[in-house]
Amino acid sequence: MKSLMLLLLNKKAGFPPDEAADLEKLRFRQEEAPDLFLGAFISQDDGKRKIIGFTCSTLSPSETLTHDSMSKHIQGSSTICLHSICVQKSWRNKGIATRLLKEYVSRLRLRAEAGSVPYERVALISHEELIPFYENAGFKNLGKSDVVHGSLPWYELRAELKSATATAGSASQHSDSSTPLPVVENSPGAPQPDQQIPEGLWEALLRSSSSKNHGRLLSSFDSVTSVTIEATPGTPVNKFDLLCPREGCGSVILKEGVGRWVERASEQLEPSEMPPNPLLTPLPPSSQTAQWWLITPSPMAFENIGFSKPVHIQGKA
Repeated sequence: MKSLMLLLLNKKAGFPPDEAADLEKLRFRQEEAPDLFLGAFISQDDGKRKIIGFTCSTLSPSETLTHDSMSKHIQGSSTICLHSICVQKSWRNKGIATRLLKEYVSRLRLRAEAGSVPYERVALISHEELIPFYENAGFKNLGKSDVVHGSLPWYELRAELKSATATAGSASQHSDSSTPLPVVENSPGAPQPDQQIPEGLWEALLRSSSSKNHGRLLSSFDSVTSVTIEATPGTPVNKFDLLCPREGCGSVILKEGVGRWVERASEQLEPSEMPPNPLLTPLPPSSQTAQWWLITPSPMAFENIGFSKPVHIQGKA
């Protein structure tokens, strides 16, 4: 992702000259808040994935967006300042931006409700013509913003993450919205953000990054307390990101604080006639107990994993 973001740093061609984000601002967002970036991918015939869109944000302790709150990244803050939603030109007007935004908020909400992060809201500023797009994704229009950037006025919109009545378009709250991107058509009256992407950006996304995540096997830690932290009393969750065990991959499978450590009866997950996976330790017989990372309420909490059919929230039809 880092190698592609360096190309993205020149994406100011996607905005009017008086609104273009400069190279240093974009580099700052990617380096300081990489976990607040999310990409939309499609499968290819060769089995690889191609990125067709992305969104990015930073954190602020301020509930209202200002030039100052949007120009910094304060770790541990409660407000997610959403800066960009970009979709490859050939994939626009297919509902990708709407779908990406809903999925983005859905994942943030899962982490917020798990208590592993202090996130309370997603906030952004928009020009008037794009307000219906964000409202269609579950954001509430708070009126004109005090931010002055460019020649046109801005409006502030917000999606609450912890409110019981929040309806931020969570993709995992709808049985038909967990299918792989892209599938949804635009809703009438909801224009899509029109951000031009520099030529060659999407090809760069497909190239491997020169830096890989390097993890440690769970068995190399002294005890479970070394890899967990209590989000709430008696509820241990993963203290670190969980990575793909394949050599040379290192992709994040689960962000920190999402998986709950539990002990329960073992299960037969694969058909008995299938050969064991050399990367994974065999599970004990079903008559014994085993330790698990329990992911609730939806498998959409996983990172970098696609689903070939709709998935449902636990306890819903």
